[in-house]
Amino acid sequence: MRNTSETIKENSHVMNAQGGEKKVMKKILSVALSTAMAFSMFASVAFGDTATTPQQQFDALKAKGIFNGYPDGTAGLNKEMTRAEFAKVITKLLGLKEITGVYSYTDKNYNAKNWAAPFIEAVTAAGIMEGKNTEKKIFDFNGKVTIEEMATILTRALDLEVPTETNNTASAWAKGYVQAAINAGLVDSSLNFQSNASRELLVGAAYAVDQEQSLKVASYDVTEAGKVVTFKMSDGESVKVTLDKALEANKETEVKFTYKDKEFTEKVTYVTTVAQAVSSVSATNLKEITVKFDGTVDPATAESTNNYVVSGITFKSATLSDDKTTVTLLVDANSSALTNQRATSLQINNVKNADGTKTFTQKVEFTPLDVAVPEVKEVKALGTKAFKVVFSEPVQQSTVNATSFRVDNNVIAASVKYVYPNTAIVTTDLTAGEHTLRVSDVKDFSGLTIVPVESKFTATEDTAAPQVVSVKSNDLKEVTVEFDETVKSVASAYANVSGNSAQSIEINDNKVTLKFNNPLNYTENTIHLASVSDYSNNSASVDAKVTPTLDTVRPTVVSTDFYVENGNYYAKFQFSKSLKLESATDASNYVLKNSEGKVPSIAGIDGDGHPVVKPVYTDNNKTVVVNLGSSLSSDATYTLTVSGVVDNAYVGNVLLPYTATLNANTAQNGKVSRVWADVSSAKPNYIFVQFNKTLATTGEGNALEAAKYIVKDNAGRSFQIAKENNDINLISTNTVRIAVTGTIPAGFDWTGKVEVTASYIKDSEGKYFNNGSFTVGDALSGSTIGVTGDVYATSRKEIKIKFDAALSNVNLSDFSVSGVASQPTSYTLADNNKTLLLKFADNAIPVNVAGVTVSTVSTYTQDAYGNKIKAIDTPIPVKDGVAPTFVSGQFTKVGNDYTATITLSEEVVGSTKVNPSFITDLFTLNIGSDEVDIKTVTINGTNKIVVTATASAAQADNGNAIVSLKFNGSTNSSAKAVTDKNDNALGTITFAAQNSTITAPVAP
Repeated sequence: MRNTSETIKENSHVMNAQGGEKKVMKKILSVALSTAMAFSMFASVAFGDTATTPQQQFDALKAKGIFNGYPDGTAGLNKEMTRAEFAKVITKLLGLKEITGVYSYTDKNYNAKNWAAPFIEAVTAAGIMEGKNTEKKIFDFNGKVTIEEMATILTRALDLEVPTETNNTASAWAKGYVQAAINAGLVDSSLNFQSNASRELLVGAAYAVDQEQSLKVASYDVTEAGKVVTFKMSDGESVKVTLDKALEANKETEVKFTYKDKEFTEKVTYVTTVAQAVSSVSATNLKEITVKFDGTVDPATAESTNNYVVSGITFKSATLSDDKTTVTLLVDANSSALTNQRATSLQINNVKNADGTKTFTQKVEFTPLDVAVPEVKEVKALGTKAFKVVFSEPVQQSTVNATSFRVDNNVIAASVKYVYPNTAIVTTDLTAGEHTLRVSDVKDFSGLTIVPVESKFTATEDTAAPQVVSVKSNDLKEVTVEFDETVKSVASAYANVSGNSAQSIEINDNKVTLKFNNPLNYTENTIHLASVSDYSNNSASVDAKVTPTLDTVRPTVVSTDFYVENGNYYAKFQFSKSLKLESATDASNYVLKNSEGKVPSIAGIDGDGHPVVKPVYTDNNKTVVVNLGSSLSSDATYTLTVSGVVDNAYVGNVLLPYTATLNANTAQNGKVSRVWADVSSAKPNYIFVQFNKTLATTGEGNALEAAKYIVKDNAGRSFQIAKENNDINLISTNTVRIAVTGTIPAGFDWTGKVEVTASYIKDSEGKYFNNGSFTVGDALSGSTIGVTGDVYATSRKEIKIKFDAALSNVNLSDFSVSGVASQPTSYTLADNNKTLLLKFADNAIPVNVAGVTVSTVSTYTQDAYGNKIKAIDTPIPVKDGVAPTFVSGQFTKVGNDYTATITLSEEVVGSTKVNPSFITDLFTLNIGSDEVDIKTVTINGTNKIVVTATASAAQADNGNAIVSLKFNGSTNSSAKAVTDKNDNALGTITFAAQNSTITAPVAP
């Protein structure tokens, strides 16, 4: 994990925590030696804030067992140290393992009784120290340690590079080691390297090493949703580490960072009770869904039913558990129940966790499983005139009646009120004291029946009227008042003034929901409830205060679907919230465009791109279905933009524009699109079958199985085209080549029309193609590629021709275009190579294309399978697809009256389908920064548009001002308010002139 780190206190040694493993011992010894220089002949390096006297350092090391001192209690700092002492200090300091029972040297008295032997063996095994005489294996444990020996030992421990060139006064054997120490800045080159090192020097170095080894992480704190870890160090400073990837909640993770040139790898855990994921979705009955999070969630978003979607289901409520980790979704009483043991999807939208650092928007699959019979969960007396029975799950109202209940084993005379989903309030007289209730014949929504079991409850006199516990608002027109007991009735209610009465009062156990036609105030409101009664007939009127919580969450598109049904294309949008019906079904809120960003000229879509059939909205699953008609091109891609859709909040929240990409081929029902054959003899060697979608080549829908292809002649004689599966080859993702190897019936007629049938074949998405047939042309002479639809001039240098198959090789000389200044010079292919765009020299195509036609002089152009284009013997007229363009503009003025005359490339007309003021609003006239009201816009069927406006005297007299006119071509492109005679919309126009240069019109 790459991360960045910084100290909270100033520290220049913190580095980015990245890179490989390093030898910590090297760093420790480097710091140790550098620090030791402060005490003697080594280069001077300050300790910093932790500096102490040599004696204090000695005392600290002695307490840790690294130094012992002399019998008289002194440190002996001025004395010289022995090699044995040095070996012990290095062993203790670096945590080397003491080695006993091994004696590598031949010194006198070097045996088990020698206190230094375990330490000498330890540094020897580590390769840090060696004997004074290696041949005789003499260590010389009582010998003194020289500075050059100390430099050598540190060079080895640090694994410094020993140079070949030296410039120092050390002994010959030590010159390389000492030079390495000098080059590393550890030793001053002017020292007498043969002199002995003092104990004070060793204490200083040892203390620095010990301090570095003692540096560790004391504690850590994780913030910013696991993105930042702050480590508190043992020296009192803090290191802040910012991670590239946030820690996974409640999971131990290693974090690496560098502090004071030391690498740390610490295991940290981002401990949080705030939700980071959806733990599970389940349904143990058919009217409730339980959504469990792995931590706490935000009550406001978690309890919004708009944030949960199950197709075909409407939710009555979303209730968050007391620990704020589990949401129970209650299906509306009038909505269909879930289907037992059938996989179902729950879409969760915009639910936030408790600290707002994460938003859950995801689809979760679950399978409702109701195998438990309902049980009595609670029986509670409501005074002595009624009791309440709460079941363990939602139950069917039709099974809850007076005969379902026996009190003290007696049939009771009672009225029963069913409170959806799982409560029955039974009104009957009870004596004070304990009673036994037996319940039978009650069923849940999967048809399971309760097992009769007796329950005990106690009735006591109730003399207190219901009291308000809490008040909540839902937008500005709904208030829920919770009482301390079950409510039987409320006579009436109003908000603030009696004139704003509640239009509906819904009682659900101890909760009363009030709905108002007129909105509440944005600030605090007083809700008055008259004669709130309980089941002991205690009654009181109450006032409750509430400040509404406005719904400010915009609706969003949860999912889109695009499909073909009964020949029409449909786009289906599912939204995150319930919508206002009038906005959801307003066709002007939906705009279809083709891949070029233009409104396609097709049936089912008007000139502005809006569907001509009114969209259909279904509130229970929050979906809108848009009928786009039957004329979409099967191989084209479109966009459908939704905007202006508003939710049901009192202050409606508007959907941000959402654009869906619609691939018509994907939406289409699978079918055979082409069949052709090569004819090399009396019968074809191969028959080619092309589908409109990618084929499945495995499983039961495998397109490479011979038994699925049958050929039949006019007389009804038929046979399986290929004998074996090996006779079928996939030559493209949607095309098969079938070798004709089957047994041909006698007299089979290849000269007439032949029908080829492909059956039980799936596309790559696992859907079956229509099990239809396709009739091949006469004599199977090979399939030619024909022009489909109209041919258009899209500009004065381009003509568009669409074919019914994809081209792979285009011969430009095949095409002849009459009525143009020159023939095409190049081409491009579009729409999956089905559209040929012939390119011409600039302005080669006339403005008036009435006399322009396309024909062929040869047919070498072909598809990837060698099928050639069909000859165009009868020239095809080219239609006008060229939009009028701006040629020039001129301003004139008389006094304060301005006239702008626009000259266009061709004649234009104003649409009668729009209000004239709409056309006027497409023009904007400015003098300087001031906009001037336009008086008239004249479009008279010529190639000119005349715009007039009257300015103020000050504006007209401002000679330095720039006068500009702009035409909004973007809006006009959708509205087609100003077009040429072939309905091609005029584009954006902008032209300007300096006010002082504008003169009166010249008389003709």
